Amino acid sequence: MDYEGSIYRPPSEGRSLILQITVGCSHNKCTFCSMYKDKCFRVKSLDRVLNDLESARNKYHSIRRIFLADGDALILKSELLFQILEKISVLFPECERVSAYATPKAILLKTPEVLEELYNKGLKLLYMGIESGSNEVLKKVKKGSDAKEIVEAGKKIMGTNLKLSVTLISGLGGTELWRKHAISSAKVVSLINPDYLSLLTLMVDPDTEIWQQIQKNEMTVMAPEEILLETYEFIKKLELKSCIFRSNHASNYIGLKGTLNQDKDKLLKELKTYLDDHSLIDPNKYRSL
Repeated sequence: MDYEGSIYRPPSEGRSLILQITVGCSHNKCTFCSMYKDKCFRVKSLDRVLNDLESARNKYHSIRRIFLADGDALILKSELLFQILEKISVLFPECERVSAYATPKAILLKTPEVLEELYNKGLKLLYMGIESGSNEVLKKVKKGSDAKEIVEAGKKIMGTNLKLSVTLISGLGGTELWRKHAISSAKVVSLINPDYLSLLTLMVDPDTEIWQQIQKNEMTVMAPEEILLETYEFIKKLELKSCIFRSNHASNYIGLKGTLNQDKDKLLKELKTYLDDHSLIDPNKYRSL
């Protein structure tokens, strides 16, 4: 495969073929993210992408899932996406799912008709980073979208046959904004009612702008027990229907999973066990990147 730079994908795409169709992220300004800072965003040529698919077909006997990288594959012009998906369909008839990251702005650029056509051609799942539902936090981290746009984008996907997986970052508002972050995030997610919901926990890379803010005391990193309290308040405020929830990423202090709202009481009870006894929290047991 003709990869450029470091390649990232969601944890659930660990066994997928990673097909790089863009280099970097079209936004690439988020203060907490260092993933694409060494890349200048551009679209890879169609010939290179199609050659990658041919090479993969010659190398692998069976490919069930394909993930379109880098950070915002949906930003491509629809005709290019159609051509890539059509080639996948021809070369990999056994492929069950094609997925991609998608920013709110990229989603809003696509009409419902185009989104349905992408689904019909094989794109089945989009991953959208919400990060926070608080406009104050979103502005501070330079997300590039406000809560209204995020809800609009999420509802747009949920109005199609595409599946939507959303991600938030615990601790992103620091100790200063944690309550706004928790409550506003729960409101935004509830309005969207996605198929999948994941919680990551902020891990600060020295190569990010948020690191510099912390060094200048412009933001205070939350302690593990504070993160769990924020998570408790977030889950308590959620109103969802059959949403698969996961908080078992390598960045999290404890692992949580369930279906919301069906398992809300169970999840809150589990969190309360740790909140009542902080000695149960081992901050270094699982966390790594």
